[in-house]
Amino acid sequence: MLYGVPTPRRRDAQRNRSAILRAASELLLTGGAFAGMPEVARRAGVGQATLYRHFPDRGALIAAVVADRLALLESRGALPFRALLAEGLHTQAAMRRLDPESRRRLTARVVRTLGALLRRAQSAGEVRPDRTTADLTLLFMMLSASGEQSAQRSIELLLDAFCARPEQLVRNIGPELDAVDRSNRVENPE
Repeated sequence: MLYGVPTPRRRDAQRNRSAILRAASELLLTGGAFAGMPEVARRAGVGQATLYRHFPDRGALIAAVVADRLALLESRGALPFRALLAEGLHTQAAMRRLDPESRRRLTARVVRTLGALLRRAQSAGEVRPDRTTADLTLLFMMLSASGEQSAQRSIELLLDAFCARPEQLVRNIGPELDAVDRSNRVENPE
């Protein structure tokens, strides 16, 4: 900082920071246990000193990864809502490693972002019309209560429950039911 004005990072420092965030994000969002800082540095291709220069501790690194994922989520508003919700839920799963206040603040940010997109998705027919922003908050609370091992399956179930429209379910199941009905008629002629 020079004369109260922040100086931009050098290109190599920006590149290192991006590599660290990418590596940490992969480790956080794969569902496994978060590896230590040395593993993040190794995967990013930087030294531990470089890692600690950018992020003084594990909490700062996790908070930066979550903030980075949220900025990415906010910039992807044109994607289908299901993909955006999946990203938000995966980010929420990564947040369980943050302190409660940071988790609450960042969850509110995700819900605000998705809430604005929810109305657009409903008008486009991507999401059931009876879903609300309060339902989004409930989804995130439910995911927080799931265990780390079951987070991926929980996300799949939550996505199906939130985004499925009853008429799509009937339309998708209809041909299967017709096939079962035909096979029953062949096996059990009246």
